Amino acid sequence: MHLSLTLTTAMAAFACFGEVASVPLEETLRSLTPKARNVLKRATPVAPYFVLYSDAYVSTEPTVSEISGFNVFALSFLLADGAADQAQEWEELTAAQRSSILSEYDAAGISLIVSFFGSTETPTSSGYDPINTANTMAAWVIEYGLQGVDIDYEDFAAFNAGTGAAEQWLGNFTTQLRTQLPQGQYILTHAPVAPWFTPDRWGGGGYLWVNSVVGDMIDWYNVQFYNQGTTEYTTCDGLLYNSSTAWPQSALFQIADSGVPLDKLVIGKPATAAQATNGYIDPSLLASCVSSAYADGWDGGVMVWEYPYAESSWIATVRGDTWPMPSTTATPTSTGTTPTSTGTTTATPIPTGTGNCAGVAAWTAAVAYTGGSEVTYGGYLWTASWWTEDDTPGGTSGVWINDGACTSTATAAAKRRALPPPIVTAPAL
Repeated sequence: MHLSLTLTTAMAAFACFGEVASVPLEETLRSLTPKARNVLKRATPVAPYFVLYSDAYVSTEPTVSEISGFNVFALSFLLADGAADQAQEWEELTAAQRSSILSEYDAAGISLIVSFFGSTETPTSSGYDPINTANTMAAWVIEYGLQGVDIDYEDFAAFNAGTGAAEQWLGNFTTQLRTQLPQGQYILTHAPVAPWFTPDRWGGGGYLWVNSVVGDMIDWYNVQFYNQGTTEYTTCDGLLYNSSTAWPQSALFQIADSGVPLDKLVIGKPATAAQATNGYIDPSLLASCVSSAYADGWDGGVMVWEYPYAESSWIATVRGDTWPMPSTTATPTSTGTTPTSTGTTTATPIPTGTGNCAGVAAWTAAVAYTGGSEVTYGGYLWTASWWTEDDTPGGTSGVWINDGACTSTATAAAKRRALPPPIVTAPAL
């Protein structure tokens, strides 16, 4: 059976749901209590995404300062029959403990999500029903107060079979999840290995097919550019522009050329060589790759496997001058006695001359901004990563992304790499 036929009923139901839930997010937020609004407003961040997985044992979630610089933290893994590893650790906390952690993360602009499956499970090969599995796992997410899910599907046998069963399963599973975890209220990401985007390689169309059918329901892809061969994706050129003949057209910009939105492609790498079989890149080199990709128009962000081997200092290195992290410095105040700190927050130097501020209004504390809103402040152009009110651009909340110093002659768009219009033809299954 064709996936498009199999999904018809589920998609029709989802479309009807979307009509019911089509009230603009800003209006929805304003109707909520302040506490509920604060929980919801950060559920849908916009690019760049800085994603950190947590599967290695730790007794509780890290503090905000330990993972500063990330905006998504993924507990791994939730399995079809229940929580394991760090998802189980979360489940075993008291409701008060979970509430406290969620509040702290929310205040810092960090979304807490859970990752499904991983290498532990093969849902298609094992015969799991995608609808029932989606319902069960979504109920767990809602019960334990998380802000979204990541589908780390690693059923290689099903994909390699080339029958389309893997793609069909993923399409149905994703669609049903969205009926339970509405877009705009919950994050939903996928974490495919990069070769699954290679065109004309997979009998069922691979992830290009998945993207063409349910890509609008997926917020972004945490692409695993590792564990695919000792020389794969280990240079900036191989990672960004020219993948090897072993996995053709699976580098970052090549995937975008195949029709996947560039801002949905997040570069995934292991924190150290020990966290993957291969594909590791030193953080300083990765920062150089990130800078090159950003100059060519990409702004998807970076994913890393895993905490505690990657934390704030790791992402600070990788973000580098592309997305510099704010730093807090103490400014002495002369009082004739002992100097005191004013807690002044200063931003790390940023790229200059890249912000097109023409027609953009100045930031105002009393205005509520939705994700993607642009303002000017302090001579720079800023973009909101999520809904925000009374958060000063450049402040410690991290909600505002600095797009560069205002200039009337240069625009960010002019610096971006011209890409052909997305064209994806879904192969018949």
